[in-house]
Amino acid sequence: MSWRTGVTLLLLAAALVFGWLAWTQRDGSAAGEASAARPDYLLEDFELVALNKQGQQAFTLRAPRLARDPAQRTMDIATPLFLIPPKSGAAGDPWEVRAKTGWVSAEGDELRLRGDVEAKSANPVDAVTLTGQELNVFPDARRATSSAPVTITRPGSILNGRTLEVQLDSKQYALTEVRHRYVPRR
Repeated sequence: MSWRTGVTLLLLAAALVFGWLAWTQRDGSAAGEASAARPDYLLEDFELVALNKQGQQAFTLRAPRLARDPAQRTMDIATPLFLIPPKSGAAGDPWEVRAKTGWVSAEGDELRLRGDVEAKSANPVDAVTLTGQELNVFPDARRATSSAPVTITRPGSILNGRTLEVQLDSKQYALTEVRHRYVPRR
C-alpha cells in the first residue's frame, strides 16, 4: 500500500466522522427549534377556571385564543378577560381584567397583561377602574403591580401615576408621581 492510499483512507474516514457529527447536530437543533416554536396545545373561544394550591378558584380566563409553550409551560393569550374572585372567606370584590395580550406563568401565580389594560372592581357603590398599558396580577396574593403610567378612577376622583402597587381586596394603592383630580358626583 502506498502512502497516498493511506492518506486517502484517513481523509475519507475523517470526512465520514465529521459528516456524521454535522448531521446529528443539525437534527438536534432543528428539533429543538421546532418544539420551541410550536405550542403543545391551542385553545380557541374557551373559558378556563384555574385553581390555586388549596383547590380554590384563583381566576377564570375567557379568550379567543391561548397557546401553551411546552418548554416553559407558560401560556400566551390573545385579548384575555380574567375574572379574579375575592379571596375565599375574605371581604372584597371580584375584578374583571382585560387587555390586548396576556401571559400566565407556569404555576398560574402571575398574570402579565399588556396593551390597553382595564381592570374593574365589581362593586357598584365603590367601583374602581384601573387603566394603563401594562399590569402584573398575582391572583393568590390578591395584588397587582405596574411600572407604567396608570389611571385609577373612583367615584369622585381620578388618580394618575406610575409604579402602581394595589391590594385588590382592600383597594389600597401605592403610586409614585401622583396627580389627583376631583370629579364631583352627579
